[in-house]
Amino acid sequence: MKQVLQDMSSGVTCCVTSPTPNPSAGKIVLNSTISLISAGTERMLVDFGKANLLDKARSQPDKVKMVLEKVKTDGLMTTLEAVQSKLAQPLPLGYCNVGIVHSIGKGVDGFKEGDRVVSNGPHADVVRVPKNLCSLIPDNVSDEEASFTVIASIGLQGIRLAEPTLGEAFVVTGVGLIGLLTVQLLRAQGCRVLAIDFDEAKLALARQFGAETCNPGKGEDPVAVGMTFSRGKGVDGVIITASTKSNEPVTQAARMSRKRGRIILVGVTGLELNRSDFYEKELTFQVSCSYGPGRYDKEYEEVGKDYPYAFVRWTQQRNFEAILDMMSMGQLDVKSLITHRFDFDDAPKAYELLTSDKAALGILLEYNSDVSVRHDKTIDLVSDVNNYNPIKPVMGFVGAGNYASRVLIPAFKSEGAQLHTIATSGGVNGVTHGGKAGFAKATTDTSMMIANPEINTIAIVTQHNTHAKFVCEALAAGKNVFVEKPLAITLGELEEVELTYRSKASVSSAPKLMVGFNRRFSPQIQKMKELLSFVKEPKTFLMTMNAGAIPASHWTQDNEVGGGRIIGEACHFIDLMRFLAGSEIVSVQCRRMGNADGIDITEDKAVITLSFADGSFGTIHYLANGAASFPKERVEVFTAGRVLQLDNFRKLKAFGWPGFSKMNLWKQDKGQRECAKCFLNSIEQGIEPPIPVEEIFEVARVSIEIATMLRAQK
Repeated sequence: MKQVLQDMSSGVTCCVTSPTPNPSAGKIVLNSTISLISAGTERMLVDFGKANLLDKARSQPDKVKMVLEKVKTDGLMTTLEAVQSKLAQPLPLGYCNVGIVHSIGKGVDGFKEGDRVVSNGPHADVVRVPKNLCSLIPDNVSDEEASFTVIASIGLQGIRLAEPTLGEAFVVTGVGLIGLLTVQLLRAQGCRVLAIDFDEAKLALARQFGAETCNPGKGEDPVAVGMTFSRGKGVDGVIITASTKSNEPVTQAARMSRKRGRIILVGVTGLELNRSDFYEKELTFQVSCSYGPGRYDKEYEEVGKDYPYAFVRWTQQRNFEAILDMMSMGQLDVKSLITHRFDFDDAPKAYELLTSDKAALGILLEYNSDVSVRHDKTIDLVSDVNNYNPIKPVMGFVGAGNYASRVLIPAFKSEGAQLHTIATSGGVNGVTHGGKAGFAKATTDTSMMIANPEINTIAIVTQHNTHAKFVCEALAAGKNVFVEKPLAITLGELEEVELTYRSKASVSSAPKLMVGFNRRFSPQIQKMKELLSFVKEPKTFLMTMNAGAIPASHWTQDNEVGGGRIIGEACHFIDLMRFLAGSEIVSVQCRRMGNADGIDITEDKAVITLSFADGSFGTIHYLANGAASFPKERVEVFTAGRVLQLDNFRKLKAFGWPGFSKMNLWKQDKGQRECAKCFLNSIEQGIEPPIPVEEIFEVARVSIEIATMLRAQK
């Protein structure tokens, strides 16, 4: 398959080839026929990508603040690497797609193979979309017309919030694609409409659709024209579909509105408001969210749970259906809005036009390639495939998310791993990051990759609920396994992993199992371990994770998907304390923050106390309610009249240690590269993995037991 991506660091728009995505649960795979470029949104994204770093920063002051806070805690170099990595993540463009159903995932009903469907899929010849973001196209609506459905739904949602009634006077400020569609929708509601824009050609279209017009570029005063249009009473409502940094559209809207008028912001404007403009008239101002209820709701979009029809009449999917019905009845003219057509392979030329011709409106991409050539599950990323040395690690990666692409893959590559194939569910991330790292192939067929005899080592960096499954599959295939924490999220999964591992352990060429507990490999932790090795008495540990807040809706907080933050992240420090103690964990106590006013507080604010067989004990404070400016991770050890204190894996201080006072680093080092190196060496040299497997199972079991105990508390 091919897809259009925007490089946010260089500003280059390109069309890349990647493996076709799998039809996962609750989703539909479509063969695209037409897609519409959103002139406003996509032009803004492309312009942002082309801007220099300073201009990018100026346009996102909130992100600059976050960067400065990260510099204080993590250091300049670590922060720069994180920013550069973020900007290097290519962004899929497009959200107005029409296609034919190719395959259907589990749990999808109401659709069948061969159906014509509109969706919010990106510009790609094959797209995979959640079922609640798709709608069937009526027979008498063409693909070209249907491609305007999603963008028209944005205007429709703004209208629904404004609640116009027959005969009311409404203003539409900014008549690009969304604005011109909004004009038509308001006219269909029986409203009188005034369109405001600086582009006379767009205003001519608005007049064609029945609106009166105002062009400030010709010296016309929008407020005066609006008052005249409303017969001196003030307009009933204003829908702002413009994209500008100016505050003027909102200010003008307030001044031309009647008392208790409604102002809906669909586009993007400055928001420095004059209180008196709104106070004296008791105006209503509301920002509209995309296509309607359900947008950005994971349960609706990803899980597929619909809102009850009787209580939420208009969801985003139902808005799609309403727009398609209007097209079917001939009440919405979109053909007049089509200004350009491009073959999909010429998409970069379409984006050149988009940025150079501000008058362009409906730019269509046509998908004319043979459907049969779009569905390769595996593609070559390099022309000459390496001759791999089977004695050394030959790696396949499962997952190419932010941590995998920014940290783990570069760590393994720098330590000499032979990178063979990268597998992802969607395909595009695998191509993007696999190509940069030097993988030979990218695939969406993970089982095929694991079974490949050329590959002897599998790294698993996916969502946590898939870890145990992939570990068992890889171990059963006789592969060495490196899995990013956690190893498993339930005791049942852990038992299955143990059974699979032990069934292979007696074989002469038994596979090695490693979990990515990298912190024990950091240079400062290694120094602490060295110092503590000369102390024969018990030790006391204080570890603080200033983890930062993550919404309860985030996948890591979902016990079924991420396993919660204790299993998914605090396990790092459970392992770290186990490593520094050098002794078996014999008992556990824990307490989480209690519920407040009936609100169930997630388990990410908790205290964990571990006791060890040698008499040592320690407390882990895992807290998501602290300040970002405070060190994110702090490790303190008290023993034999001495103290060690490590902040953020940058500054290590020693108190009372003869001959040692500090060990500071210019750059944060959490041990990822050394962790990868030690694992690769164990494979190449045929020695035991750097973390004893019994410790891996012990930490996994303790982490799950702690999470279970915390969830039972009130």
